[in-house]
Amino acid sequence: MARAGTRPTSRDVAEAAGVSQAAVSLVLGEKWRGRVSEATAQRVREAARDLGYRPNLAARNLRLGRTRTVLLVVPALTTEFFAGVYTGAARVAAEHGFGVVLYPSPEGIGPARDPFASAQAALDGVIASSMAADALTAIRGDQLPLVMLDSDPAGSLGAATVNLDIADGVRQVADHLLGLGHRRFLHLAADVPSWTFEVRARELGARVDAVPGTTVHTARAPISIEGALTAAEAALRRHRATAVVCDDDKLAAGAYKAVRRLGLRIPDDISVTGLDDLALATAIDPELTTVRLDAELFGERGMRALLAVLEGREPDGGDIPVELVVRGSTAPPPAL
Repeated sequence: MARAGTRPTSRDVAEAAGVSQAAVSLVLGEKWRGRVSEATAQRVREAARDLGYRPNLAARNLRLGRTRTVLLVVPALTTEFFAGVYTGAARVAAEHGFGVVLYPSPEGIGPARDPFASAQAALDGVIASSMAADALTAIRGDQLPLVMLDSDPAGSLGAATVNLDIADGVRQVADHLLGLGHRRFLHLAADVPSWTFEVRARELGARVDAVPGTTVHTARAPISIEGALTAAEAALRRHRATAVVCDDDKLAAGAYKAVRRLGLRIPDDISVTGLDDLALATAIDPELTTVRLDAELFGERGMRALLAVLEGREPDGGDIPVELVVRGSTAPPPAL
């Protein structure tokens, strides 16, 4: 047991847990799987926590040739969703002795500038959220393990890909509106060349086209409230839609302003849906029907996938489920 006033050592942890120092090294170095039991690993972690033991990361990293630093690349720092992705990734990283550096690459199109003189020397891996693959060339080079979030699995350059089930979210939106009786749709689409937005357009078109007598018109807008206002107003003047399906909640907020500028009411005259379930969704009136995406879980899964790649394991598969949240912005269409 460590003496009062002295820093506990791995030997102290081993004695407290009733294991060898080698077992302590395996557990705290995240190399224990297949070598010691889960119960032993838990006992070592508890002993280290109770003693306040902190490994000498500098020495260990030098020995392993690792910095234990991960780069998370996102399109923007001003979006609540990406803040959640970072929170989830950083939480899992901290549990495994890693740090996460957050780096924005505007709009997710590249190339992104390398934030370090030599990324290969400064990083153990990269997680890229909602990014075009060619935006990452300068950062990744051809050396760093890469995990792509919100990316086409078929064309991903990453060692692993983690996705939310966006297609199912769009299907839930379409089925909800079709069930209410809507047949004339405006798709307010994000004007961003990204796989995730292509999925939204494809799934909405397929779901609506399967029902006779339906139409979908598309208007593209930058992801901003003012940009969405301009695009939605122009489109609604041309097309008599009863439902506006928006690629995200910011676009929906712009659609709200356009609808009201035209003297229409939500949801009496026209229904509006979003996708993200940002805080904005409950700040506007009526509250927005939207698809809830668990951004923190998304970040967690991304970090766990990268850890698996670094350890030579197969990351967990399967898309992360999403949930339609029905609020006051949707209702049956007005009678003709």
